Amino acid sequence: MLTLTFDPREPVAPSDADALVARECTSLLVSKLAKANGTVQLLVGEQDGSNKPITIPTAAFRLLVGILTEMANGHAIRLIPHHAELTTQEAAELLNVSRPYVVRLLDDGRIPSHRVGTHRRVLFKDVMTYKEAHRRARTASLDRLSALDQELGLT
Repeated sequence: MLTLTFDPREPVAPSDADALVARECTSLLVSKLAKANGTVQLLVGEQDGSNKPITIPTAAFRLLVGILTEMANGHAIRLIPHHAELTTQEAAELLNVSRPYVVRLLDDGRIPSHRVGTHRRVLFKDVMTYKEAHRRARTASLDRLSALDQELGLT
């Protein structure tokens, strides 16, 4: 099993030099992304000057291009595994709401959670499921308001 030397859940903020390199890489890789089908082969330069080909899944290549795009724009990024357990504060940050609001959502059973000792934990996938359902409900409400607006001739 591969051991990571960093915590992928911790944000990584690119330096200006990193952003520049990411911008150059992104411009080269985006055109290859459209042609990617199943797997992508990359050449990794070794210190002795040789190149070693590696094959990665297209999904991983898309993720890499997305990461580089965000870095090129100077944005901090982090990877969160779908099965990761989050604290209420991390869930609040993902939802862009307050931690007490997340606690109310958990208490109401709108987002499943469990306790680790005295602390609550929420699965990332459950937070994303809630976020998507909330987005759909919000969109449906806006559509109903728009239809009512047109029906009443207010626009």
